[in-house]
Amino acid sequence: MIRFSTDLCLILDPSALSGQDPVKSAEAVLAAGVRFIQYRDKGGSRQSAYRTARGLIEVTRRYGALLIINDDVDLVLAVNADGVHLGLEDLPLSAARTLLGPGRIIGASVHTVEQARFAEQEGADYLGVGPIFPSPTKQARPPLGCKILREIKNETHIPLIAIGGITVDNVWQALDGGADGAACISAVLSAPDIRKAAEGLLRTIRGKSRPDE
Repeated sequence: MIRFSTDLCLILDPSALSGQDPVKSAEAVLAAGVRFIQYRDKGGSRQSAYRTARGLIEVTRRYGALLIINDDVDLVLAVNADGVHLGLEDLPLSAARTLLGPGRIIGASVHTVEQARFAEQEGADYLGVGPIFPSPTKQARPPLGCKILREIKNETHIPLIAIGGITVDNVWQALDGGADGAACISAVLSAPDIRKAAEGLLRTIRGKSRPDE
C-alpha cells in the first residue's frame, strides 16, 4: 500500500475559484499546510488543463505535496502527477493501474459498501466516500450521512476520505464516523481568505481545535 497523508484533500476546481488563478490558490492552501491536492477541471479545454497542471506540479513539488488529477490518466502521465482519482463512470480502475503502474496513487469514488469492496479489490489506494452532507457541488445524489463511513470502514482496509458538504463545523462528525480524512471544495475555495479557511480545517482535522472551543 502506498503511504500518503489523507487528513485534508483540497479539490481544486477552477469553477469554484471565481476567476482566481488556480496555481496561486494552490500555493495559498499549501502554505497553510495542505499536502494533498486533487485537480479537477470539467469545463476547461485540455490544453488549459495541461498548462494548469504543469503549474500545479511545480508548486506541489516545492511543498512536498501530492498532486492527483481527476479522471484524466493521460494528463497524469503528461505532467508526471502522483496519481488519478476515478469516478464510477471513468476508466476502469484495473485499466488505469495497468497504464500508471504500481507507483502511482489511484483513488476511487464510492457510494456503497459493495462499490468500496470492489474498488479495493481492483487496487484502489484510497476511497472517496460521499456525499456525506448536503453539498452545493454534488446535488445529483442525496447525502449518505456518516453511517456509511463506518459500514465501509468495517469492510475495507484502505483510507477513507469523506466528501460532500464538508465544513469546519461538521468534519468531526465524519472523522468520528470512520473517515481517515476529508476532501473539500467550497469550504475553502469560496472563503474570503482561502489560506485561513484551510488552516482552520486542518487544525480541526488534526485534533488541535473543535468548532465549539
